[in-house]
Amino acid sequence: MLSNLEIYAVIPASDLGRAREFYEDKLGLKPDEERDEGVLYKVNNSKFLLYETSFAGTAQNTAATWVTSDLDADMVELRSRGVVFEDYDLPGLKTENGVATSEGGRAAWFKDSEGNILALSEGM
Repeated sequence: MLSNLEIYAVIPASDLGRAREFYEDKLGLKPDEERDEGVLYKVNNSKFLLYETSFAGTAQNTAATWVTSDLDADMVELRSRGVVFEDYDLPGLKTENGVATSEGGRAAWFKDSEGNILALSEGM
C-alpha cells in the first residue's frame, strides 16, 4: 500500500524566517507553496516541508540528502554562498576537506541555520 504513495521529508526550524532565508539564499531553493504549517519546497520530483518547532536541530542524523553528479562543483557553489561543510573523524567515517569517500561514492555534510544535518551525495 505505502509503496504506491508519495512521501516527502519534514525538516524542523526553530525560526522559520531564518530557515527560509538559509534555504532560499544559501541553497537557492524557491518555495513551492506556503501553508499554515510551514513552507513546502519542491526539488525535481521530491518535496520537503520546512516547519517551525522548538525541537529543530536536535537530531544527530542526516535529515535530507541531495543526490548530485558533481559533488565538487556543488560544494564550490554552496561554499561561495556561505555554506560550511562538516569534517568528521569517526569509526567508519572520515572526511577530507568535507568529503567522505567509500566504495559506493562520495558524500559531504553541512548544517542548516537550525542545526539540521543535510548532505550531498555523489555515486551512492
